[in-house]
Amino acid sequence: MRAGERRFARDGVRGARLADIVRDAGQGNDSAVGYHFGSRQGLLRAIVEQHLTEMDRRREVPPEGADLRAVVAAVVGPTADLLRTEEGRDFLRIMEQISDWSGLGAGRPNAVLAGTVLGAQLRSLGDLLVAEVGPVLARERAALLVTFLTGALAERARSRAAGRRQRLNHADFVTHLVDVLAAALAA
Repeated sequence: MRAGERRFARDGVRGARLADIVRDAGQGNDSAVGYHFGSRQGLLRAIVEQHLTEMDRRREVPPEGADLRAVVAAVVGPTADLLRTEEGRDFLRIMEQISDWSGLGAGRPNAVLAGTVLGAQLRSLGDLLVAEVGPVLARERAALLVTFLTGALAERARSRAAGRRQRLNHADFVTHLVDVLAAALAA
């Protein structure tokens, strides 16, 4: 899985060659991905599920009556914490490529979110947005949140990997990101 994560982050989800992933993993059999995961999509799903499980350990369902900023902070914090590890940064670069995979814009969240704390957080966010702007704009704004969030975090991951100096420390970056996203959703 780690070899796939590295390749998907570096070469792209669609550009990574399975033969390279197998070689990077030290496997001799070219069909190793198919054997262990069924397909490229199966490997990608396993990577997503692994990180969702890890993030869920640090997530909390927003309390009843939480405001928009509190719900956004609950979504952003554990996701931004992925910036702290190489594996997390690779995953964030992958998520940017598949941000539409969440299904939020279509109103049909991906099954991988079922039963997760992130799924509950996104439902809370959706409920708040529906009350303010109606269901169509709520879905659009939730999808934009995912796009903006994954884009900002993936850019920070790339910047760090390139050794570029970060303008804000991690805590200030996360606070700023929550403020920007909450304000955009409330517009």
